[in-house]
Amino acid sequence: MYGSRGVGASAGRRASAAVLGAALLVTGCSSSDGGDGEDDGGKAGAGITQQPRESAPFWVNPDGTAARQMAALEKAGKKREAERIRRIAEQPVAEWIGPDDPEEQTRGLTQAADKAGRTALLVLYNIPHRDCGQYSQGGAADGDAYRAWIDGVAAGIGDRPATVVLEPDALLHLVDGCTPQQFHEERYDLLKDAVTELKALKNTKVYLDAGNAGWQNPDQIFQPLQRAGIARADGFSVNVSNFYSTEDSLAYGKQLSAKVGGKHFVIDTSRNGKGPYTGGDPDERWCNPPGRALGETPTTRTADPLVDAYLWVKRPGESDGECKGGPKAGQWWQDYALELAKATT
Repeated sequence: MYGSRGVGASAGRRASAAVLGAALLVTGCSSSDGGDGEDDGGKAGAGITQQPRESAPFWVNPDGTAARQMAALEKAGKKREAERIRRIAEQPVAEWIGPDDPEEQTRGLTQAADKAGRTALLVLYNIPHRDCGQYSQGGAADGDAYRAWIDGVAAGIGDRPATVVLEPDALLHLVDGCTPQQFHEERYDLLKDAVTELKALKNTKVYLDAGNAGWQNPDQIFQPLQRAGIARADGFSVNVSNFYSTEDSLAYGKQLSAKVGGKHFVIDTSRNGKGPYTGGDPDERWCNPPGRALGETPTTRTADPLVDAYLWVKRPGESDGECKGGPKAGQWWQDYALELAKATT
């Protein structure tokens, strides 16, 4: 998947289930305390509540994978395990938009988030030639298909609030030589056009992915960010699906920010509570490493004014790929989820 590149993105798209949860909220089948889209921490459904909007304005999906797993454990009488999974289920995690009917997916998610008075957190991960044919291979068939997909994403979001992390690894795989040279110019154009289209929406923030603190140095990524449209974006994302500490991610992000006009950034803290794994095969330390922990919970109250938010972009409990006994990338792995939650800081 990412080998010695030391980067990591998730193929964990669960938008179909998310849209089901969204539909429940929109039609009023989940409880809220106001009915006017301003429920400020009221019940979100299935015992899951929204986090306080002033510190964590992102939507908690009451029908997310973790919430459903928690409910199944409770039904089976496994209360201790259910409470561990609750630590994941009660936090806002990103919704990875799938390849099919992006307009329906993003409309359902943003409507549900807006009804709850929150912002939808979305990841777009469908660039052609994605992941160089490895664990998370796939993506749109070609540039035209990707543009049509982005059109659908934008139409579904509309004027509702959304924060978008755009194409984890897409730029890194241009720089490290993983993506063949003949696809480079098209990818830059696709990313730049996506940033432009999404930023034309009324209430959408866009963060281009920019790797992680373990990936070489910012000198190799700042120009690709510029070519991909960072000037029009709100900023960039770091540590997506990886394990580097918030401190190290902050240092990396600040160095990179200084090279791209002082742009702000967001940090994926979903599984970085104990930092990166240092044992085993160095080429796959990013893939389902043992002994990791949940990191800081999502919030806009961060340690530095350049950091707009700590986010859970990678969905804790979903596999990085078929390594160390894990299922396919993006599939729920209960044992791993329980260990992450048990070791939470």
